[in-house]
Amino acid sequence: MRFRVVFLLACLLLLAAAPLAAQDDPNYRIVGYYTSWAMYGRQYFVDEIPADLLTHINYAFANINRDDECNLGDEWSDTQFLYPGDTEDMELRGNFRQLNLLKEAHPHLQTLISVGGWTWSTRFSDVASTAERRQHFAASCVDFMLRYGFDGIDLDWEYPAGGGNTGNRERPEDPENFILLLQEFRDQLDARGAQDGRPYLLTIATSAGRSQYQPLDWARIHPLLDWINVMAYDMSGGWSAVTGFNAPLYESTENPPEGTSVDTAIQDYLAFGIPSDKLVLGVPFYGYGWSDVPNVNHGLHQQYEGRPNGTWDVGAFEYNDLAANYVGVYERYWDETAQVPWLYYPDEGIMITYDDPESLTAKAQYAVDNGLGGIMFWELSQDTTDSELLTAINDVLNVP
Repeated sequence: MRFRVVFLLACLLLLAAAPLAAQDDPNYRIVGYYTSWAMYGRQYFVDEIPADLLTHINYAFANINRDDECNLGDEWSDTQFLYPGDTEDMELRGNFRQLNLLKEAHPHLQTLISVGGWTWSTRFSDVASTAERRQHFAASCVDFMLRYGFDGIDLDWEYPAGGGNTGNRERPEDPENFILLLQEFRDQLDARGAQDGRPYLLTIATSAGRSQYQPLDWARIHPLLDWINVMAYDMSGGWSAVTGFNAPLYESTENPPEGTSVDTAIQDYLAFGIPSDKLVLGVPFYGYGWSDVPNVNHGLHQQYEGRPNGTWDVGAFEYNDLAANYVGVYERYWDETAQVPWLYYPDEGIMITYDDPESLTAKAQYAVDNGLGGIMFWELSQDTTDSELLTAINDVLNVP
């Protein structure tokens, strides 16, 4: 009888603990981008990063030089700037040294060097165009990774299927060459990992726009990668015909002006056969604004005449600026369908789309509910000093 009581109590304890299993899963990734330029006007430095709330930092960016090699994006901030305690005679200074110190203090943390990005994807088509160039480029990036103490490489080719920045070189064979380039990186990273007795990471940043992801052969791509960062944002902005949501979790209307949603893109990627835990959902720590927006539907999905001054650029607002200067002044509205907020100020006709702790909590829960690998965000300097957005994500993914 005593055995049966103990057994039943043990079963009850297991059942009680079961709902926490997803929250206790240590495999959720929280990947934050840190930009080399954050230390300038924004005055946000590597030693301020809340590493206890992150699993990975992607450093943006390394460039591609004319010799088909990975190159420092900003030599001063990357390797030369003197942080407190640094001296001129140190072999490595700047942000890269601080990233390594951050990892020493937080052994769970890993760092990746991100190559390319929107502005520096110009030469990807060239370096991927032949076997010789792919081998040379990958070798230079692996050497860069090892030289500066990174744990992996994040390739941000925007985009192999075209539609990137004006001036990018493009070839019809880019989608195929992209796969061959990833294979070269995977082979070289695995060979070096076998030599060093440790794995090295390979990830990519990819679009949430169908014209960029549908032409690619994901059945051949995903086995080469540790995970895929889906940039599920920039669905509306200054380029749009009407105001809309930057990153709606679900489609805002039956025929959404945004053209898509987080859920639409993620479900498409899952339909390609990509394992769900290889998909990391990208979220924005910024928003976009429009001016001269009529007071109809509180400015949502309306025509506009201009864009207001933003935090640093016209029409673009970082969350820390919104939280300090706009939320509580402008009226906040919430879209139950899209699961995101927006701000509207009728006196000046300004509408702003953005994400906040409520919407990011919903997106983090979406990642859990769909078995995704975690959350990625752009970027660290845009959060508040008390990490309001990052904490909201972490509370869902990694806090029991």
